[in-house]
Amino acid sequence: MQIMTIISWTILMISFIVMMLTNLLSKKNIEDREKSSPFECGFDPMSSSRLPFSLRFFLIAIIFLIFDVEIALILPMTIITFYSNMTTWMITSVLFLLILMVGLYHEWNQGSLEWAS
Repeated sequence: MQIMTIISWTILMISFIVMMLTNLLSKKNIEDREKSSPFECGFDPMSSSRLPFSLRFFLIAIIFLIFDVEIALILPMTIITFYSNMTTWMITSVLFLLILMVGLYHEWNQGSLEWAS
């Protein structure tokens, strides 16, 4: 048991030393304006390269991902009908679809699905 502890501590120390060495050796010491500015064909940029991100677009993308996952959960329901009890399958399917419909109604009621406002 003691040999395992020694080996574990040795591995931990070696990995810690390697991490510290890579951290010290990979640091950039010189940062100038040209290296940190965006590159636009050798010219100074005409406008700011840091445009504000549309929060509306982000919200629509998240809603799309959520409903995409939900569709991936709905598709196997047709295959499960042959292998499960019909009453249990019906209750589970109706509850799942009801939860999805309530979520969709809530997002629609809050105005999250409208792109231009």
